[in-house]
Amino acid sequence: MNASKIKNINISDFQPEPEDFLGEVLQGLKKTPKELPTKYLYDERGSALYERICTLEEYYLPRREIEIMEQNIDEMVHLLGSKVNLIEYGCGNCTKTRILLDHTPDLTAYIPIDISKKQLINVSQELSLDYPELEILPVCADFTNHFQLPIPEKNSERNVAYFPGSSIGNFGPESARRLLKRIADICESGGALLIGIDLAKDPEVLYDAYNDSEGVTATFNLNLLTRINRELDGDFNLEQFEHYAFYNTDKGRVEMHLTSLRDQTVHLNNTRISFAEGESIWTESSHKYDLNDFARMANDAGFTTERIWTDDRQWFSVLYLINNG
Repeated sequence: MNASKIKNINISDFQPEPEDFLGEVLQGLKKTPKELPTKYLYDERGSALYERICTLEEYYLPRREIEIMEQNIDEMVHLLGSKVNLIEYGCGNCTKTRILLDHTPDLTAYIPIDISKKQLINVSQELSLDYPELEILPVCADFTNHFQLPIPEKNSERNVAYFPGSSIGNFGPESARRLLKRIADICESGGALLIGIDLAKDPEVLYDAYNDSEGVTATFNLNLLTRINRELDGDFNLEQFEHYAFYNTDKGRVEMHLTSLRDQTVHLNNTRISFAEGESIWTESSHKYDLNDFARMANDAGFTTERIWTDDRQWFSVLYLINNG
């Protein structure tokens, strides 16, 4: 990256404070069963590990979504229109976003939202070099909480949200519905949402996707304990926990857990947390959808399904939703 050509990136910072992190961790570890918020998996190292997961053979999701995007980009761009603010939820490294940006030169502004500040700044700087005419307004925030969108310099005709990667699947049905309603409010009447969702499929395919042979997903999951030790002065012994992921047929979701290998006690901010052998911490869920069920949930949140695209195996889908408010 040529540092002399990097624009000054003004970031809107709503990153959770350390005390918020501590409070949510303690609250989750006192529950039965124990759980930790998925969003905290994505510190700098966690985000880098996730990007590596996206390159693994077993983890089909990004390849399927990119395939859908590339095969249908002309129709997607036509539906999005011009003079819009593109607001991305959980932008990551923006690989899929670039497919949109390459074909929508008339965007008013691009507003990426992510909880990982360093990655957000880096990717915003890279995009500013590759798309010098585009106003880029990054927001560091937990997008499930309230935050203020920046105001672009140019007037736009509407807001279009982009939520790729089936990240909506990390939320339970009611939480997902609330988040979609929040997005609908931001899009406003006449706005739209382009969203990727993972579809229900063979449980063996799902098992392999979350238990890769290289152990990268296990490292990603365990990194949450490393982060707690580093930032919250915890004393988790990572050798006494192991990654465990399975498909919960009744709930229609893959669950990721960290399982204690023995009876033990962990200390965190002067608090003792006891674990029995085999007891787990639930760190992530990834819901796999039926298209009709998802369309009904989106409708409850204020969206009408305008267009649906799937890959040839119908493993993944991208939907274009219109705010029906």
